[in-house]
Amino acid sequence: MQIRQFSLFFLTIFLTTCATRKPATVEIPSDIPQISREFRAVWVATVANIDWPSEPGLSPEIQRQEAIAILDSVKSLNMNAVIFQVRPQCDALYLSTLEPWSYYLTGNQGVPPVPFYDPLEFWVREAHKRGLELHAWFNPYRAHHPSGGAISEHSIVKKMPGLAKDLQNGYWWLDPSVVETQQHSLDVIMDVVRRYDIDGVHMDDYFYPYNNGEFPDNDSWENYLAGGGKLNRKDWRRDHVNRFIKTLYESIKSEKPQVRFGLSPFGIWRPGNPPSIRGYDQFNMLYADAKLWLNEGWIDYWSPQLYWPVNQIDQSYPVLLGWWSRENRHSRHIWPGLFTSRYGNDENTREIISQIMIERGFQHENPGHIHFSMR
Repeated sequence: MQIRQFSLFFLTIFLTTCATRKPATVEIPSDIPQISREFRAVWVATVANIDWPSEPGLSPEIQRQEAIAILDSVKSLNMNAVIFQVRPQCDALYLSTLEPWSYYLTGNQGVPPVPFYDPLEFWVREAHKRGLELHAWFNPYRAHHPSGGAISEHSIVKKMPGLAKDLQNGYWWLDPSVVETQQHSLDVIMDVVRRYDIDGVHMDDYFYPYNNGEFPDNDSWENYLAGGGKLNRKDWRRDHVNRFIKTLYESIKSEKPQVRFGLSPFGIWRPGNPPSIRGYDQFNMLYADAKLWLNEGWIDYWSPQLYWPVNQIDQSYPVLLGWWSRENRHSRHIWPGLFTSRYGNDENTREIISQIMIERGFQHENPGHIHFSMR
């Protein structure tokens, strides 16, 4: 389980030499600024057992062995942070009183590992032992994924049926416009912030679903109108997501200011921003006003998923990175997401290296990037 061995030898050498090369023996004046630490992270996805564990129901001993192999690989690749998915579908890869044990861990939702151990506690301890940061990655609204086994009695779909919506494609989704949805997800995340020695909280691009269909929220929409609501339906949906992001950021900073909150939205805010860009409109399809969150500084680091090559004009990596950087009004860290596991030969390895070099040019004071994923 490594970032795909796409001539990874060369990328490893690149990352290692850039970060560890010894300077010549000369006296350095004290007034020269010190180089900031580069954030070099990798996503470890648990949904559908993408990265870890390799399949549901493995023994805790094998799970720990796989985790150690990943962390050792991360360290050997000169990375310094892991973004570990702990809540793929309103479940938990850690001991929780709020949500059930994950199907992806034990093969039975709601059933703990036997013999017992706490995976998140293990990952945090072993990451820190290696000098790695551990950021806990949450999906705020996905209630059930088609790969997640049968919907069990422990599922939020059964426990809180008023919140979960059937998308008719194997997915169930919490209704973001319901106050109880926002509070439940906030409670889940803050429970982890309080109880675990994590270095960050992370969310990706899943807000409203990508299915391009009309989200089934007629009841909550009609209740909003009956209460005198004035927003149109799209703005109303966005408003709930906006308020959740703001509240979560403020809650984390109030509880543990040192814990960083990072977001990894879809790489394009809206087509035409900047003018040459074409593609998916997350503003109108996911109801994610990602530009607003960055403009307002409701995050500590920003990792747009810039999964396109440098020379792909309609979704150009440097053009998009430059646009997001100009929207960074509160000087937050801009650490783009790179689709490293897509690439499998020397030419494409050079593409990733080029993207890293471009990013370092944009963010020369506090550079960083995140690789998807450890496959």
